[in-house]
Amino acid sequence: MTVYIDVLIILNVYVNYFLLRTSAKLTHSPLKTWRCIAASFYGSLFSLLMLAPRLPVPVTLAVKSAAAVTIVIAAFGARSPARIAKNTAAFLAANFVLAGAVYAVYSWFKPSSLHFANSYFYIDFSLLLLLITTAALYGAVSLLRRITDRERPLVSRVLIRAGSRIIGLDGLADTGNALVDCFTGRPVMICARENIGKVSARMRLIPCATVSDSGVMPVFRPDEVIVVNTETGERKPVDVMIGLGDTGGKAIYNPKIMKY
Repeated sequence: MTVYIDVLIILNVYVNYFLLRTSAKLTHSPLKTWRCIAASFYGSLFSLLMLAPRLPVPVTLAVKSAAAVTIVIAAFGARSPARIAKNTAAFLAANFVLAGAVYAVYSWFKPSSLHFANSYFYIDFSLLLLLITTAALYGAVSLLRRITDRERPLVSRVLIRAGSRIIGLDGLADTGNALVDCFTGRPVMICARENIGKVSARMRLIPCATVSDSGVMPVFRPDEVIVVNTETGERKPVDVMIGLGDTGGKAIYNPKIMKY
């Protein structure tokens, strides 16, 4: 079977993009489109290993693991070891599921249009079929994530540390708050201006929009934010920006930040 390098690269760019989007969906991690595309192109270069002589399994696993970690860092950034580990685990899991399905087809049916080597595969079939298959898988993951996210509202208290000040606010989990800092990719927790006060040295503006208006919102990065479940006492550090708005004295956040 003839393997065309340009087709191999394009195929793996698409597959990597799908796997990274699936990982972001599983871990509720913000993922910018340009970073996802760049990481997908970078990851596609590893697919050239399928043109190399057969490698020992330990070598293949080591290369695959190193590729996964660096692809995840390229896509999601290197904010914390825990976040890298979580996103890498999700990316590897998605890879194993897809590779397992492809290898099962390869083993059972021996299709002449599929070539499998060094844990990478090459498929010479309709791009439309690839689009339909991956779209269906992504839809299934999205549905599963939506079902598992259906939880009763969290009763919480939010503690914000900015310098020597510690501010305590009642928390309000609201899926309608989808605001993300366009510079760092961090979710924005919106708090009442009167409760936060002045932290002018840290402030900057980001664009924001509601159903009826659009404008800018002042935000800053706090030293620490902890969401406390007032029913169980569980304390969860979250990596967010703080935005100032009219919130009725509450800290409004997307419940997805509790999954990070």
